[in-house]
Amino acid sequence: MPMILGVTGSIATGKSGLCQRLVDEYTVTHGDADKIVHRMFDPGREGFDNAVAEFGDDIIGEDGYIDRKKIGNLVFGNPENMGRWMKAIGNIEDEIRSTIEGWRATLGDNDVAVLEAVNLIEADYSQWCDATWLVAAEDEIALPRLIARNNFSEEEAQQRLGAQRKWTERAAAADHIFHNDGSLEDFLDEVDRTFRETNEQYSAGTLA
Repeated sequence: MPMILGVTGSIATGKSGLCQRLVDEYTVTHGDADKIVHRMFDPGREGFDNAVAEFGDDIIGEDGYIDRKKIGNLVFGNPENMGRWMKAIGNIEDEIRSTIEGWRATLGDNDVAVLEAVNLIEADYSQWCDATWLVAAEDEIALPRLIARNNFSEEEAQQRLGAQRKWTERAAAADHIFHNDGSLEDFLDEVDRTFRETNEQYSAGTLA
């Protein structure tokens, strides 16, 4: 049976970089929960109709899809709007579980799949994973990354970071914590080493 890794962490900590390393170096199958959920509100799906009914036509971009930046500005830091958004999307848990079950059914015994999800632990998606990895970075490191990556103003970036849970609140549920505050080389070396160790433990049946 394939090994399923769950990778989590707050925004701009390096989750995607870690997953891309695994894809490039070890040809793992990668699923980004954010993109999986995004497909749930594509035009023609129930989530799209629900979201437009809830927030109005202004959230539709020029391409006919829901503009994620507009939604982000509405829901981040606003619990009431976040609740309305989550209700509009539909049953995310079923969508994520179906994705993982598909990997289990179609991938080979020596294959690996990685689910990248900000809310991996909070939403308990980790229950379907064989190991949970947490990527952490201090806000002073994550802030400039986020501004550069998303072309955010400092206020927008601070708003996104402020809406995230601290890594210390997730630490107890993680099998390994990557502190991505140093060099990229050190981070990737740790990713390689931890992946090999985890894969060996899974193959040997000793992964806790």
